[in-house]
Amino acid sequence: MPVSTLIPAYNEEKTIGPILKVLSNIPLIDEIIVVSDGSTDNTALIAKKLGAKVIELPQNMGKGAALKKGLDACNSDIILMLDADLIGLNETHITKLLKPLLDNQYDMSVGVFDRGRFSTDLAQRIAPYLSGQRAIRKHIIDDMKDTMEKTGYGIEVALTLYAKKEKIRVDWVRLRGLSHVTKEEKYGLFNGFNKRIKMYWQICRSLTFKLVKD
Repeated sequence: MPVSTLIPAYNEEKTIGPILKVLSNIPLIDEIIVVSDGSTDNTALIAKKLGAKVIELPQNMGKGAALKKGLDACNSDIILMLDADLIGLNETHITKLLKPLLDNQYDMSVGVFDRGRFSTDLAQRIAPYLSGQRAIRKHIIDDMKDTMEKTGYGIEVALTLYAKKEKIRVDWVRLRGLSHVTKEEKYGLFNGFNKRIKMYWQICRSLTFKLVKD
């Protein structure tokens, strides 16, 4: 069953390389698509050098819109969604996300950080539905594609709510040792906090969207 990995990335030159090196060694994955969402650093260049298919957006459009652009470019039955700022990714994490779908036991899997770093572990235990590490059947996410760009950072919440509404089979898997770079680490305490508030606002706003057409 074909699998495409989709990674939206905005100025992630420090972390995109190690992620792609792990993915390139996994036979289960048929293609890797990196959507450089208006990046001004070397994110796209690094991804190209490591063999990923790269879609470069001229300006930052937000996570939901970047994922939509990536979905338009792939035809696999299963989509593996990963954040571009992960720390500690390994092949076991990927296998745990894909196996529930490849075995046809679930239609979406959601990865939850476990024993990575205290700050990111705590955040995901409080709100696991915010996790960007997911595998999902493409026909499910295609139903939401026309309105995805409105969600921004709220795309994961939207997917979780849609799965619950439509009674889609969801598996929650622990990803031991995985973490990510926090916004405060990326941008500094003040700017990082402001970006976090923007992210939470987009998440709350996404709760009001009608994501699937009748």
